Amino acid sequence: MSELNLIREPIKLELKEFEKHFKKSLKSNVPLLDILTNYILRKKGKQMRPAFVLLSARMFGEIGNAGYTAASLIELLHTASLIHDDVVDESYERRGFFSINALWKSKVAVLFGDYLLAKGLLLSVANKEYVLLEIVSEAVKDMSEGELLQIQKSFKLNINMEDYFEIIRKKTAALIAACTASGAKSSGASDEHVQLMKEFGQYTGIAFQIKDDLFDYERNGKIGKPTANDIKEKKMTLPLIYALNVCPTSERRKIISIIKHHNRNADKVDEVIDFVKKHGGLDYAAKKMEEYKLMALEKLNSFPESDAKKSLILLLEYTINRKE
Repeated sequence: MSELNLIREPIKLELKEFEKHFKKSLKSNVPLLDILTNYILRKKGKQMRPAFVLLSARMFGEIGNAGYTAASLIELLHTASLIHDDVVDESYERRGFFSINALWKSKVAVLFGDYLLAKGLLLSVANKEYVLLEIVSEAVKDMSEGELLQIQKSFKLNINMEDYFEIIRKKTAALIAACTASGAKSSGASDEHVQLMKEFGQYTGIAFQIKDDLFDYERNGKIGKPTANDIKEKKMTLPLIYALNVCPTSERRKIISIIKHHNRNADKVDEVIDFVKKHGGLDYAAKKMEEYKLMALEKLNSFPESDAKKSLILLLEYTINRKE
């Protein structure tokens, strides 16, 4: 049994039921929308976020209609955010497939993302799940704020540690926190337990993002060298911020100049990668990732042992040990 299948075992049947709910939530009378939804359904990912929702729900009881609504609401939001991200980043590939904007242009992609967000709102209202709607709407707000804060700070490349953690808390961790909080709430967990699960999701999300930061400096199996996409896009990630904080001022100025003016020059980008490694940026980021993993585990320790809890721990481990 694969690692992901082992993680999903306590909710194996419920994930299949979720897929039916999710597919039903996408239905439309507009032919183009049906073509778009069929396209995204064909290239579904690892379904980590629905798994976070359903495992969190299972920890507190049986998974009912509220749990499926929460998982569908999260997946609609997540899919919309990916489509919008591809437009913003002018990315033409997603998970080895052409992105929506690559095939149908940005105008269609933006409108389709808006449609998915609207379907999520209507789904929660139709089921009278107003608390779930509040949890997920808060995540949408945070994700937008995180993206805009990152864009604002990237103009001057002046992101410090405090800015970085605020950005990833909003941009990445807010959605996983919404998964675990809405899952718990859907099964009738108390407000105190919902808050603990939200904090578990938030710490997991931060560790998840730091892992993504580290990927940029790891060797890609296909090309045998780091991808350095964040450097090329002038994104200030944790390994780089740390290295810039501990290096001499003259070296800092040189590296920032490379990122500003030579971020597409392969030799210069390699120089930045070597700089980050030399100043311990990767070791520091790995250490912080481990710290957030332990903080997440501490939140789960409040709850009794169960198959769902074991799977959540395995899913946390998977997020920081994954290879892609």
